[in-house]
Amino acid sequence: MRRAGRPFLLFSFLTFHFLTFSPFHLSAQRIDLSHAEPLSPYVFGHNLEHTRAAVNGGLSAQMLRNRKFAGKPSPGQGVAAHWTGIGERAFFQLEIDNRYTRHATRSRMFRQNELSAQTISNMADNQVAGLAQHDILLQEGKEYEMRLVTKVSVPVTLKVELTDRSGSQTYASTLLSLVPESGWTVSEFSMTPTQGNREGCLRYTFRERAEVTIGAASMMPAGHFHGMRRDVVDCLKAIGPRLLRWPGGNFAGEYRWKDGLLPVDQRGPLQAATEIETQPYTDGYDYHEINTDDFIDLCREVGAEPMLTINLAWDSPEESAQWVEYCNGAADTEYGRKRAERGHPEPYGVRLWSLGNEMGYTHMEGPKGPEGYADMAERHADAMRGVSPDLEFVSSGPYPNDNWAKHSAARLRDKVPNISLHGYYGPTSHTGGRLRYTTPDDIKATYEAIVQSSDKARQRAEAMRRSLDATGAEGLHISFDEWNQWYSWYRPSCVAEGIFTARMMHFFIGSSDSLDMPIVCYFQPVGEGAILIDAEKSTLTANGQVFALMKAHQDGAVCRVEDNDDYSVCATIRDDTLTVTLINAAYDSDRHFSLPVKGKVVETCLYTSSDVTPYTYFTEAALPLSATKKNIQTTLPPHSVALLKIKVR
Repeated sequence: MRRAGRPFLLFSFLTFHFLTFSPFHLSAQRIDLSHAEPLSPYVFGHNLEHTRAAVNGGLSAQMLRNRKFAGKPSPGQGVAAHWTGIGERAFFQLEIDNRYTRHATRSRMFRQNELSAQTISNMADNQVAGLAQHDILLQEGKEYEMRLVTKVSVPVTLKVELTDRSGSQTYASTLLSLVPESGWTVSEFSMTPTQGNREGCLRYTFRERAEVTIGAASMMPAGHFHGMRRDVVDCLKAIGPRLLRWPGGNFAGEYRWKDGLLPVDQRGPLQAATEIETQPYTDGYDYHEINTDDFIDLCREVGAEPMLTINLAWDSPEESAQWVEYCNGAADTEYGRKRAERGHPEPYGVRLWSLGNEMGYTHMEGPKGPEGYADMAERHADAMRGVSPDLEFVSSGPYPNDNWAKHSAARLRDKVPNISLHGYYGPTSHTGGRLRYTTPDDIKATYEAIVQSSDKARQRAEAMRRSLDATGAEGLHISFDEWNQWYSWYRPSCVAEGIFTARMMHFFIGSSDSLDMPIVCYFQPVGEGAILIDAEKSTLTANGQVFALMKAHQDGAVCRVEDNDDYSVCATIRDDTLTVTLINAAYDSDRHFSLPVKGKVVETCLYTSSDVTPYTYFTEAALPLSATKKNIQTTLPPHSVALLKIKVR
């Protein structure tokens, strides 16, 4: 493996003792057990980004939409998006001065319409006035944790109800006695509906001639994990991430880490600067449902190392250094003390940091040229390493790009040994291609275009390596920290994308050493390819099934596989167990594999499907084997993936 004058990343590789018998043949390929290289655990990385459905509507347990009343109100009504006013003689307006949400510090970064509160004025005696939100999944007998932040002009009895859509049937109800105070009142309570309804409604109503202002509302099922859905966390565990990159991605340019020090209901919504970064399911706003502490707890829960991305464009080097101190500082430092006071006395030890995301692209704010970016990145890196000297950084830029490699990567090489690379592929990847499924020929052509697009990842990574080597940046490590199908987050997943993911993982595992590419992160598992989420449950997609299968290679050493240009074979060895995964990417033909190896098959699995169109999954089936003392043979049906574990001594 290449080295850039300093120890590679943060982990040490295990020492493996390999067998000395001759290489064996698998199909037309040869797996050499005597030549194996350590495998970086970070090849099994993933992104967790707030934009789109990663948190809101995905990982987050929060059930209410626009719960902090961001954005412009409805025309002529004065009610925040996703809310409905109650009362013919009620007056509604969004308050921008009298508000509960805020940002922790003043910032040069300015976004309109992030901070407001919803006011309901009841202008008639004995009228029922209030606010409602519809289309909430209510489950019978399930406990929901509720919070409401309010101000009132006079004493008010506020009724909170869980009802059907019309409000004619009530499944749970409670009364809040609210009185005028100098500040905001935070009410916490729980509700358990006596009946389920997929189109349920939450209603806040009162009869007094009064003004009620709601600063934030919250509804989550009891038993959540730090505000996150436990079923989604369990799915994330199942795919086995060894690295989680957060908070982006493009969202890093919107994120304000210090807002996470505020109570979750008080954190101001974060508005995207451009359409490409918006959360279409929450109207272009993110509601900052998890903070640094929650993210670290999530990493520990799923067994992943954290990788944080700073807001390079809008945070100062001092603010970035303060984030490092919050994560890694002792309890007697200024920000380490804040962490300890929040219940986390031990430092988090976050070592891996990205210096911005996709800097130099038009959709990101900040420097557009390599020199300007390098100046800014160096100032941040120096300030951050002054707090925690053993940090490892990843620099950004529009790679592969010789100009950026020469004037940014090469210049920063002594301080920043890792270079970010992103790639999105598929028939629609900036080419105008389309996904067609209406005829048999269309289905086959679309399938093959999706599967074969994985070859573009190899071409892109190889171009990156050539660019670095030719411009004085040789020896730097590639961090391929975003990859996926293009626009996969806007469409249902399918088995075709599962085969694409399998080929990508075979490429990354097999080429991590030769291309010096120790970091690889899928973008992104939650709600965008690997974990399908609806209001009631979450499920691994075909992509997620493949990730769960491929984690069998973790902690192994990669065996060299010759004549493997189609990435059909991946082999790793750990102790005396050889793990082999096989891919038959063909659309309509079987593929036979022959393994002339002495050993005992101890585990097998076959993921197969007769269909590759949207909404399809793999079915787990028995893997047909023909075994003798010296040979193991199997045949894979079209578009399938198999796993074999073989005790070789």
